[in-house]
Amino acid sequence: MSSSATQSAIPTSRLDRWFEISARGSTIGREVRGGLVTFFTMAYIIALNPLIIGTAADVNGNLITGLPKTAENIGGSIAAVAAATALIAGIMTIAMGVVGRFPLGLATGLGLNALLAFGIVRTMTWPQAMGLVVWEGILIAILVLTGFRQAVFRAVPRPLRIGIAVGLGLFIAFVGLFDAGIVRKPQGTPPVEFGINGSLLGWPMLVFVIGLVLVAVLYARKVRGALLISILVSTVLAIILEAVVGIGSMTDASGKVVNPTGWMLNVPAITDLFTLPDLSLLGRVDLFGMFTAANGFGGVLLVLLTIFSLLLADFFDTMGTVVAVGAEGGLLDAEGNPPHITGILLVDSLGAVAGGLGSVSSNTTYIESAAGVGEGARTGLASVVTGIAFLASVFLAPIVDVVPSEAATPVLVFVGFLMMAQVGGVEWDDVEQGLPAFLTLALMPFTYSISIGIGAGFITFVLLKVARGKARQVHPLMYLVAALFVIYFAQGLIGKLVD
Repeated sequence: MSSSATQSAIPTSRLDRWFEISARGSTIGREVRGGLVTFFTMAYIIALNPLIIGTAADVNGNLITGLPKTAENIGGSIAAVAAATALIAGIMTIAMGVVGRFPLGLATGLGLNALLAFGIVRTMTWPQAMGLVVWEGILIAILVLTGFRQAVFRAVPRPLRIGIAVGLGLFIAFVGLFDAGIVRKPQGTPPVEFGINGSLLGWPMLVFVIGLVLVAVLYARKVRGALLISILVSTVLAIILEAVVGIGSMTDASGKVVNPTGWMLNVPAITDLFTLPDLSLLGRVDLFGMFTAANGFGGVLLVLLTIFSLLLADFFDTMGTVVAVGAEGGLLDAEGNPPHITGILLVDSLGAVAGGLGSVSSNTTYIESAAGVGEGARTGLASVVTGIAFLASVFLAPIVDVVPSEAATPVLVFVGFLMMAQVGGVEWDDVEQGLPAFLTLALMPFTYSISIGIGAGFITFVLLKVARGKARQVHPLMYLVAALFVIYFAQGLIGKLVD
């Protein structure tokens, strides 16, 4: 290392020393830009989570606010979920920055919230369902404090780590394309299609295309802030188009598609600059009701199986995200482990607890954080910036509403491209490496589930090693995790047998 490089790595302040800004080759400016990019690529959750959590009725026909599901009550439910979603995301993301010191944003996990809204609350009340989330977070925290979660993290072999990172690149690109309406689910077959009937129609799609071209050109020309510039320019263009053309939303208040060429998630318009948040959902949790209401041993077993399902999904979603983001930013050590792993995993587990207590579902790390890393973020300071932006959005709703998904998602697609660079690290001509890695990276986007991709890769890796007489080469924890994933995949059958 040259003397200049050594000098540049010397901490210049307490802030620099704690976040290791110079040591990781970053600057405060890069961290701020990266943190804002992560926020803008994650901010859709403030609009999307209320449509999932805030509109579903529990076993008693009540919304999460405790009121009956009626057209008059849905609006208040959506507003309350939006405020709590932003608040919990802000608190936990700042905690990740300060404690985990890693550039990760946390917010309500997609998939986990749908599992609650469309599955679990059909058999219990909303407070009881959130109680399950709290218990799941507590159990994961115990696994972290006992060192088990870190041990599993380190037991994963390199080919699977690469498959996870690349799979998440494909996953994040698919999320970006879908949230921009470039890839859609048609009425009939095939399962997905390009644009509208195979064509790019409407002004929002033009905004996406311009944003993608812009970020690619700026990045190729090594312009600092390329990803953030793309989001800002695309947002300004979207605001102008909406003001002039009056495009409108793609869906109505109930989520029904009424305008196929409209904006996918939110209409880019600035209205009131300040809103008072409704935080009435905080603390609406029943930690023991789901057990007392269970019908006999079978009912209790189903409750425990539900907690196990939440735990396993949350456990490995985070592992995949940390590996992918760390690999993208060059933040992993020679064994592929990130720094401050205990702090990272502890904050993530407490995110589940906080999400349950806040009635917004488990908070977990977001793969969209890779967009901030692509912008230059390397430390937890970027997470602090992201968290502050989330807290501001609790009161300043236009900060979120003004950026349509079509302006932010081009960055996700581009980051997916950047993460593909690691695919060459797998020896594809070796079936023991190639097939587990392939199933991992393929099933993540195809099933829209990080955990399913990881589970398939783990099980396949263990089976192939055993089949080829190399059982001793497999870490004992890999056998345990593979067995847990077998149970996870068979939970539907187990539930029917219990019934």
